[in-house]
Amino acid sequence: MSTLIADAEKFVFNLLTNELDTKYVYHNLAHTQRVVEKTKELIENSNITASDAENLEIAAWFHDTGFTQEAMGHEEISVAIATDFLQQKKTEPKRIAAISQLILATKMNHEVKDELEKIITDADCAHLASKSFFDYNSLLRKEWELTDFKKVSDEKWIKENITFFTVQHRFNTEYALKNWTKRKEKNLSKQIKNLKSLQEDLRKFNQKQEALELKKEKIEAPERGIETMFRVALRNHITLSDIADTKANILLSVNAIIISVALSNLLPKLDNPSNKYLIYPTLIFMGFTVASMVLSILATRPNVTKGEFTKEDVANKKVNLLFFGNFHQMSLKDFEWAMGEMMKDKDYLYGSLTKDLYFLGLVLNRKYNLLRSTYMVFMIGIIVSVIGFAIAFATQGMA
Repeated sequence: MSTLIADAEKFVFNLLTNELDTKYVYHNLAHTQRVVEKTKELIENSNITASDAENLEIAAWFHDTGFTQEAMGHEEISVAIATDFLQQKKTEPKRIAAISQLILATKMNHEVKDELEKIITDADCAHLASKSFFDYNSLLRKEWELTDFKKVSDEKWIKENITFFTVQHRFNTEYALKNWTKRKEKNLSKQIKNLKSLQEDLRKFNQKQEALELKKEKIEAPERGIETMFRVALRNHITLSDIADTKANILLSVNAIIISVALSNLLPKLDNPSNKYLIYPTLIFMGFTVASMVLSILATRPNVTKGEFTKEDVANKKVNLLFFGNFHQMSLKDFEWAMGEMMKDKDYLYGSLTKDLYFLGLVLNRKYNLLRSTYMVFMIGIIVSVIGFAIAFATQGMA
């Protein structure tokens, strides 16, 4: 290795290590080293002079140094950096111009003019024929995204690469054509395969999306928030109904026990003339107890409707199919048909749920009003009965 090449390698190594932005994950020192190695490989298999070989290697080291300042027009910047370095090394102007021309030859879509330009352009694109092409390609795409140069979809990225492989690029040197074309074609074939696979996946995904949209159009199911609202509200109403029934049953049981005790212990004693002062308090007590029992029974008594509907009722959305009292006399076939019609119509479904909630509220209102009356009658009955017995005993004592 000549002293000039060694100095160039050291200079570029330090420059790219210390001054290149970390966003350049592809056009970095590793890429430059790969291009230099491929340049050497092509030089070894070409008939060029030692001076031209040295110029090529120096150009390969400097060809991407411009990225340390800016990506756009980096080739010209690279020429300026190489020229400054070579002038400091007292390099002849003619040679500096030759190296500069080789650096500029790495521009995209450059028309090569001689064997030296063929060598450096082939070396710069040697990754197209690499076994690690897809790794390098991913780094280039990532670099474009990090530097805000371009961000494309997977499908467009693969298509652009296929276009570059087939239209924009071809190897120029005989060695590259003979030894690198086969691997390049394999990489191209894999990209075409990847594109077909990606397009098939996208087609299947689009079909699924279309199927989902069609399903939504046919049956627009209630949204989750609405479902939750109806579920919670209906559950709360049913819970309140259970509480009301429990309270009514407690009152019914208590009053039944009171009547049983009164009938077995108190009423038989009223036959005795000496106990006639207890007749009125006992009648008052028994009257309020019976009234409490009647109100408790009314609060728990079910109300069942005729349980039939017609197709016209369903068509006109007049029947609430969510309440058993509206369909218990219908056949299973008619009920299934009616439910199917309701589930196809979101407005009918929501309307039925709303009606069910409303009528449950009416039932609860009736139950709790009766319960309130029952408790009032029971409380007043106990108070009046106690007062009645107290007055009766006091009157008897004075007699």
